[in-house]
Amino acid sequence: MRLIILMLGAFLLSACYEDTDVTMHKAGVYKGKEDSHALSAEERAEVLKQRFNSVQTDR
Repeated sequence: MRLIILMLGAFLLSACYEDTDVTMHKAGVYKGKEDSHALSAEERAEVLKQRFNSVQTDR
């Protein structure tokens, strides 16, 4: 019984762990990989316009 209580206590205390690492970012600097799209910006805008018009016709 004592072992179960100790194990339960250890489990409950381990759930209180919080990672304190801080990531510093610079404003305006994107550090991710370059987005690659199959369509050009104009083609994507046209697709979005068609999708919008197909569901917003009742308004």
